[in-house]
Amino acid sequence: MSQGFCLFDTAIGACALVWNAERLIGAQLPEQDEARARQRLARRYPEAVESAAPPFVQDAIGAIMALLRGEKRDLAHLPIEMDGLSAFNRKVYAVALSIPPGETLTYGEVAARIGEPGAARAVGVALGENPFPIIVPCHRVLAANGKTGGFSADGGVETKLRMLTIEKARTSDVPSLFDSLPLEARRR
Repeated sequence: MSQGFCLFDTAIGACALVWNAERLIGAQLPEQDEARARQRLARRYPEAVESAAPPFVQDAIGAIMALLRGEKRDLAHLPIEMDGLSAFNRKVYAVALSIPPGETLTYGEVAARIGEPGAARAVGVALGENPFPIIVPCHRVLAANGKTGGFSADGGVETKLRMLTIEKARTSDVPSLFDSLPLEARRR
């Protein structure tokens, strides 16, 4: 089965999607430049050929671009290929897919939701192996106490924080200036 890929511009830089006949098999967040993006794609998907995006990929590109412009978009409906992934990773990604834009969970909360409390580090490893960053929103999973945790995309934690900022996500339980106002004066 042939594989295709395309690069596309977003608010955070050039991203890429890789697909087979009917499913997305990978996503890539921006690299420092297009040459590095192409090198990474060639390493990860050596059989993929740059191609015009079929309609389901065009829909995915539109949804990703909208999310990265700050629109509340849920990408969980996008067709991704998870057959070759471990059962543990599939469970972790299913929980990550359930996190709405602007919300976050901790690695420990994800571990508890998959029925494996105490597996927070393993959750972090699974998210670091995520072949679908942005679609499976690993950027929405944080370390305990509001710490960012890691992020394997180019730019690391800075990219993670940028994406969370675009989504207007709260990264801490510490009240903001507006949370401490009397109920009548809070923003609606």
